[in-house]
Amino acid sequence: MFKKNVGTLDRIVRIIVGIALIAAYFLYPELSWGIALLVVGIIVTATGLISSCLLYTILGLRTSPKE
Repeated sequence: MFKKNVGTLDRIVRIIVGIALIAAYFLYPELSWGIALLVVGIIVTATGLISSCLLYTILGLRTSPKE
C-alpha cells in the first residue's frame, strides 16, 4: 500500500516522540496549544507504525534500506 521509507531507528524515535507528545496533551490540558501536541503526536506515531512518511516521499528522502 505505502512504500516504506522510514528506517528502524527512525521508527523507534518517531513512536517514542509521538507517544510523549500525546501524553503531554493529557498531562498538561491547560496548554493553549495542547491540541497541536495531540495532532502532531498522532501523525508522528502513525508514520512510525506504518513505516511510511508522506513528507519523506515528497522530499525524496529515505531512511530505510531499499527493498
